[in-house]
Amino acid sequence: MRVSSLQRRTRAAWPGQGADPPSLQYVDLNGDVGEYFAGDRHGGDEELIPLLSSANIACGFHAGDPLAMSETVRRCIEAGVSIGAHPSYPDLAGFGRRHLAMTPAELAAAVTYQVSALAGMARAAGGRVAHVKAHGALYNRMFDDRSEARAFTEAIVRTHRDLIILGQPGSALEEEAKRQGLRFAREGFADRLYRQDGTLVPRGQDGAVIEDLEAQISQAVALARGEEIQSEQGRLRLAVDSICVHGDTPGAARAAQAIRAALIGNGLAIGPLC
Repeated sequence: MRVSSLQRRTRAAWPGQGADPPSLQYVDLNGDVGEYFAGDRHGGDEELIPLLSSANIACGFHAGDPLAMSETVRRCIEAGVSIGAHPSYPDLAGFGRRHLAMTPAELAAAVTYQVSALAGMARAAGGRVAHVKAHGALYNRMFDDRSEARAFTEAIVRTHRDLIILGQPGSALEEEAKRQGLRFAREGFADRLYRQDGTLVPRGQDGAVIEDLEAQISQAVALARGEEIQSEQGRLRLAVDSICVHGDTPGAARAAQAIRAALIGNGLAIGPLC
């Protein structure tokens, strides 16, 4: 298994009991949560969050509102799950899955606003934000849009430089984060089909979302172990630090539980990014 420098740091800071065996390998298991509004009841997060090591909390621009953010932060703290901000384009109507044309200044301001809001919620509850992961169309756009990747990372540098950025391996976002001295964690998806270039097949295309649980488990384990997975065109190998389970997918908690068990069963330990 190929191990990144971030994973080596994570192992050094692992909070488990006693000394870890030298050969123990860690992988983060993250999920997108808080994607509801306080007037709605959303029981899925209550089941999903305790299964994760890191949670990406919606910051109000694609889903969520102040009370939902506060509730989700509290659930994470109670479960001992690392808190992350999940900013997006300002696109409530499209759930953040539509690209919006924004100037670099507009995008940087939107990211700063969302991350700062969640950071305040976390502080008020006695916690802290440890990482940031863009949502939806913004996440995908920053694979090769260097202007948006630069605006995003510059927003983090100015206000939250200590945060880890979670994103796609080999992306413009990874390059910009490293150029600006930010920590970057590479993410793989258990339930999404990849193209050969490492991008995700768009959700509107048949087969883009992997629905079969056994296929999700197989892909998650292969990604965590640095092994090949099946892409749309052939075989693909990605080195990742974290595996994502989408919280808005039906049966997300069941999938997370099965994936977590499979990772542990294959000799991996589940641990947060920091």
